[in-house]
Amino acid sequence: MEKEISIEHLRNSIENWLGSYFKDKGSYNKKVYEAMEYSLGAGGKRIRPLLLLLTYMLYKDDFEKVLPIASAVEMIHTYSLIHDDLPCMDNDDLRRGKPTNHKVFGEAVAVLAGDGLLNEGMSIMLKSCMNEQHNFIKACSFIAESAGAEGMVGGQTVDILSENTKIPIDQLYYMHSKKTGAIIKASIIAGAILGEAPKRDIENLEYYGQKLGLAFQIKDDILDIVGDTEVLGKKAKSDLDNNKTTFITTYGLNKCIEMCNSITAECIEVLDNISGDTSKLKDLTLFLLNREK
Repeated sequence: MEKEISIEHLRNSIENWLGSYFKDKGSYNKKVYEAMEYSLGAGGKRIRPLLLLLTYMLYKDDFEKVLPIASAVEMIHTYSLIHDDLPCMDNDDLRRGKPTNHKVFGEAVAVLAGDGLLNEGMSIMLKSCMNEQHNFIKACSFIAESAGAEGMVGGQTVDILSENTKIPIDQLYYMHSKKTGAIIKASIIAGAILGEAPKRDIENLEYYGQKLGLAFQIKDDILDIVGDTEVLGKKAKSDLDNNKTTFITTYGLNKCIEMCNSITAECIEVLDNISGDTSKLKDLTLFLLNREK
């Protein structure tokens, strides 16, 4: 690349794009835009859009071309958090250090804000496909499928149905490969498809995405036990309170720490087999391992 672009620069680009998107939107319906913007602007690590951009940049320099699609992924992710926090789901009062959406805007508007972000994300992706090659359609279709009943929504369904029940290990892996892992993997694969990566790289990146999603979830389960509510920005030990089967209840804390380290090392190893400079993807992978929230 002609100029070194940092992860922080990419994160700022995402923030700026998202921040300007809702500017001057709404009239009688302005409240739903306020609710959408509240959760979208409440912080967050922007991991999924960063994964898409960093993967894309292994093959092409013009990341601005796919910035709308990366930002759409963040909208889809944020919608899932709004709905996940609702009283009928996990019933959480705190997200990213702020009151959850329904605590500020009420349950009805929170539901609509989640719906709005999902639909806005899909609309942005469709517009991005106009006048572009088939790879844009393929990438956006992959993201959409990963957010649906065979992806994130399916995983969340199993999660809700699994409360107060000890579920078998294969169901635990299924649940989190869909609920947490599907959009993480989709971000990576979409970035590769948009960048027109060779087939061998896409296969390796798919494996990397699966493993990264698993490590991400195990780390979440660890933080739920050892983390502090103030640092996490959400209630600690919520999985215990909801009597959920987690990787911690299945394997124990020490084994989970060992698994997280081992899977992350495997992720780094897979990245060594990818063409292009994967150093920033490696940095982000290690950041996810060492995060405190």
